[in-house]
Amino acid sequence: MNSGSGPLRLGSRGSEAKAICVFVHGRGQSPEEMQSHVLVRVRAPAVAFVLPRAPLGAWWAARAIDPLTAVARAQLSDALDHLSAALAAVRSELPGLPLVLAGFSQGACLSIEYLCAGLPRPEALVAFTGSRVGVAADGRPEAAPAGVPVYLTGGDADPWIPVSAFADAAQSLGRNGARLRADLFPGRGHEVSDAEIAMLDSILADLAAGRPARMEAAR
Repeated sequence: MNSGSGPLRLGSRGSEAKAICVFVHGRGQSPEEMQSHVLVRVRAPAVAFVLPRAPLGAWWAARAIDPLTAVARAQLSDALDHLSAALAAVRSELPGLPLVLAGFSQGACLSIEYLCAGLPRPEALVAFTGSRVGVAADGRPEAAPAGVPVYLTGGDADPWIPVSAFADAAQSLGRNGARLRADLFPGRGHEVSDAEIAMLDSILADLAAGRPARMEAAR
């Protein structure tokens, strides 16, 4: 385990690892908070976890659902570069292993934008409380590769990502041919529920066993 300015590394190392999970934290959070609030609840044997760290504690300053300004576009571009470098580094370190890109809140939004930008594809995407960044009029990229398993979640009591933004993300990913499962949890605030943890567990278990992500965990 490490802390400071670099990513947090957890789980299996070297030849013990059978899959990779890059997990992206939300605004004002840290990799250590994602460990204590989310990943400590994940069983996932034989998985190497890499948790990138936003240099200033947030990946960009604006809310995800706000129209993109020039400043927000530049910050989002920098965040995508940071995330791309993190994925490339762990792919180089552990070549040939399946990789799940996952995140919570702003980290989930960044992960969705990574996929929609057409960057090197993960084997699955898990977006806990995620949406597209900006609005449709912003001319957002729609280059997500077809067939990628995507698990998208939201809560109808979540104050940060309204149901309309959750639905917009689902429509965008569906248009691009993602193999999508979208779960909206009634009464769920800004948190990760046990059902969401169970789905991440099942996706990681499938990939570590050499199977495609089936996304069959119960709601």
